[in-house]
Amino acid sequence: MKDRYGRSINYLRLSVTDRCNLRCRYCMPSEGILKENHSDILSFEEICEIVRVFVKTGVDKIRLTGGEPLVRKKLPNLIAAIRRENTIRDFSITTNGILLKQVAKDIMDAGISRINISLDSMKPDKFHRITQRGNLKDVLDGIAEVRKLGFHPIKINTVLIKGFNDDEIGDFIDLTRNEDIEVRFIELMPLFNNWEYNKSHYMANTEVIERYPELIPVTCSDRSSTALKYAVPGYLGKVGLINPNSHKFCSSCNRVRITADGKMKTCLHSDQEIDLKACLRNNIAMEEVIRKNIFLKPSDHKLETGKYVMRSMSAIGG
Repeated sequence: MKDRYGRSINYLRLSVTDRCNLRCRYCMPSEGILKENHSDILSFEEICEIVRVFVKTGVDKIRLTGGEPLVRKKLPNLIAAIRRENTIRDFSITTNGILLKQVAKDIMDAGISRINISLDSMKPDKFHRITQRGNLKDVLDGIAEVRKLGFHPIKINTVLIKGFNDDEIGDFIDLTRNEDIEVRFIELMPLFNNWEYNKSHYMANTEVIERYPELIPVTCSDRSSTALKYAVPGYLGKVGLINPNSHKFCSSCNRVRITADGKMKTCLHSDQEIDLKACLRNNIAMEEVIRKNIFLKPSDHKLETGKYVMRSMSAIGG
């Protein structure tokens, strides 16, 4: 499926819950956000029907997100049901890693092969401070478990926060020395509910290259990848820089998002949402709605104008 700008849309990021077991300061307030009613969240059957239709339009890459997807009960059952859509070539999940050790084998057996783990500090006190409740050891144990099980690739997502974790950049890069993993530094994105915090702690990813000139650009075979890839010569792993603010990658965007309450977002930084749950529950032809709105996908985001999306990231799905 192509949009009006000729971009092939084959990637679906699917939020399975709006709930999270952490309260990361740049994402949500310490008291959390107003949770959706259970009846407003997509059921497993509805999620599978949405996947079926998206696969029909050409989607062959799916990532499960949240909130924190591992808090969704019986998640391995959902993964197995989605996996039966055998035209899916790439099936992955993003998690904060807190519950990962306990469920890693179950989600692998159900069909997940690639995993991204969010980790913003490798110092226990700082990790607890940014997450407002997390235990770093849980995440490190989860990473060790997925390495042992053979997940590949393993990617570590680190939101770069000026004055908080920019002193740990070298430590994160060093994770790639002896392990074939990818550490990805993500620029802090302004969102309406945490605009002041994110604005005051923003730093461009160009600073990573300025501070660590030993990072050398490497070729990425995936032309739709949001990350610019680098590596230190002789290191086994890679470093990715994801720069939604300083260097737009909208021209190669190949994704759409589904929120846990069934809204389709063709751009993360737009408040325009299409209610697919209403299609499902009112017998409206969903495929036609999806195709029409994918075709109308915006050319780019407008972060530079100061217009920020109203929903929190945890409510949208990462």
